[in-house]
Amino acid sequence: MKLLGKYVDKGMQGTVTLMPEESEDMWHAYNLISEGDSVRSTTIRKVQNETATGSSTSSRVRTTLTIAVEGIDFDTQACVLRLKGRNIEENQYVKMGAYHTLDLELNRKFELRKPEWDTIALERIEMACDPSQSADVAAVVMQEGLAHVCLITASMTLVRSKIEVSIPRKRKGSVQQHEKGLAKFYEQVMQSILRHVNFDVVKCVLIASPGFVRDQFYEYMFQQAIKMDYKLLLDNKSKFMLVHASSGFKHSLKEVLQEPAVVAKMSDTKAAGEVKALEQFYMMLQCEPAKAFYGKKHILRAAESQAIETLLISDNLFRCQDVNLRKEYVNLVESVRDAGGEVKIFSSMHISGEQLAQLTGIAALLRFPMPELEDSDDEDDENGAVGGHHNDSDSD
Repeated sequence: MKLLGKYVDKGMQGTVTLMPEESEDMWHAYNLISEGDSVRSTTIRKVQNETATGSSTSSRVRTTLTIAVEGIDFDTQACVLRLKGRNIEENQYVKMGAYHTLDLELNRKFELRKPEWDTIALERIEMACDPSQSADVAAVVMQEGLAHVCLITASMTLVRSKIEVSIPRKRKGSVQQHEKGLAKFYEQVMQSILRHVNFDVVKCVLIASPGFVRDQFYEYMFQQAIKMDYKLLLDNKSKFMLVHASSGFKHSLKEVLQEPAVVAKMSDTKAAGEVKALEQFYMMLQCEPAKAFYGKKHILRAAESQAIETLLISDNLFRCQDVNLRKEYVNLVESVRDAGGEVKIFSSMHISGEQLAQLTGIAALLRFPMPELEDSDDEDDENGAVGGHHNDSDSD
């Protein structure tokens, strides 16, 4: 994301001009824009013209509109953000108050004005405009006949391609068909890696599978690379890492990302921090339940006592329509930081964020045990359970 201009006054009002440059930036824009904000961008509008004879013709014109946002729709596949709202600035083609849908697209700048910029929104801009935050881990989860090639960025797990090939079974005296099918499958996976992995950015490519599939594929890939002289693969051989996964489905990534060897290799990528925090939370939940809580009610009470060491919160919670509720979460983040705690904001598009969503989207590790919170839970169990009551930490 390119920051083209930023003017925010002391009262935290103001405008920011941004240009999304890659698909991940659209996700940041989706998290930045709320209902009630105003957005100014170029758009195409159909205009009816009446001729002197009374017949009407319609033409499409490019114009710049400013709308007050009323509805936000994010199309993850096309990477387009649609903002619906009323026109709030005079325009020769569009009446004041008329509805229009602005499509924010890559490489098209937009100006965003908010009635109040809070720290979460300003941080989001900083994060979006930091070039080191791009996808630096790729992963291939595979089993015989099924593979997913994924890119793991700081805030999203993007499935770039799914490969399915039916492989004939081994039969007595005829292994040939089986091996032919496997070779065809491996070839498709290798081509997919070449097509989707940008080795200039990616620091690590994980190949994960049950059994020996990963080893056989790795061997096949580098035999082919030598035979066909795929320089790209040969030059980046050190970036590949073979790890165990229980299946070739996307959800197996969860266990892959928690593998100690993988964590060590990914230690300098942002997503690793969230994965690690979530793992610590699950461990604490089992060992010392009085120091691990989730659910808004408990977290707010722990924050009042300045007991939170690490707050885990989903960016989904900041996207609520209720301004006061968003303020409550922003204040919570600020109070935890003021008390010297660490805040990890999870992306709901990332596999770790999906797990946190199952724990109400908000959880915390405490500096000291607060068993009184567990007691209060027995009286009123409305907003998420506590420690010892929750054991399915492997749920996905």
